[in-house]
Amino acid sequence: MQPLPVVLVYRNQPERLVDTIDAFRAQDVPVVITVVDNGSATVPPVEADDVMVVPAGGNVGFGPAANIGYRRFLEDPTAGEWVVLAPHDALPAPNCLSGILAALAQRPRAGLACADVGDGATPVTDPYFGGILIPARVHEGWEPAGHPHGTLMFARRACLDEIGVFDERYFAYCEEADLALRARDAGWECGLVRGAMVKNPHISSTSAAIDYLQLRNTLLLVRDHSGRYHTFIRFCIALWQLAAGAVAPSRRGPYWHPRGRLRGLVDFVRGRFGPPPADLLPDH
Repeated sequence: MQPLPVVLVYRNQPERLVDTIDAFRAQDVPVVITVVDNGSATVPPVEADDVMVVPAGGNVGFGPAANIGYRRFLEDPTAGEWVVLAPHDALPAPNCLSGILAALAQRPRAGLACADVGDGATPVTDPYFGGILIPARVHEGWEPAGHPHGTLMFARRACLDEIGVFDERYFAYCEEADLALRARDAGWECGLVRGAMVKNPHISSTSAAIDYLQLRNTLLLVRDHSGRYHTFIRFCIALWQLAAGAVAPSRRGPYWHPRGRLRGLVDFVRGRFGPPPADLLPDH
């Protein structure tokens, strides 16, 4: 069986990277792994016959780093039909990849798919709120989804050839939803495979950066795919949420950070995309 290409986006967590490589090596299908290093201080000695490390040249973000792996895959016509993408701390169950491949074999128009993180939720896209979660409707096998989550996702070569790779303005968060909406517009399906399990227990970004990127990028996603009216309504909702969260802690989201949220609104209006401001990152 031809090895399945896997792209791992890595930054500054060497022990978790080694664990993730081991988890992919333990799959019941063979894999070949490309580690895209996002400007890490330390890269463990993981290169081998089945693992290659490619430097991104700095912390370029999840989507841009993933694109380095995607482009290498697309440039190699012998690499097969599917490519897998995951962060450096994704831990797939031993039958995860084969379970997804079995579901995809029955769906010739599937362009994107993702594993099951076990939260009982399905990612969908809303014209006002962008990527959101709704309760799962399927207990086993293929479930249509609005977009894949980035914990472990498959992309078909023909789909990426047609619609392109991630929009690098997003840096991180919402890029999977944008990719899926472009795929849908081109006639491709997206789904989640229930029972193909993966764990991703770690959050590596600060609350400030997460809140900033999620809000700014949601507004970009809504503007590009739903239009200015929906964007105006979503912007007003964000202002209300900012004010309500300031006086009522119960209304705050899990990554609540008022300065990050306000900067996200301001930078969206200014048209500033890409990485978050330096003062929202951990070293500041």
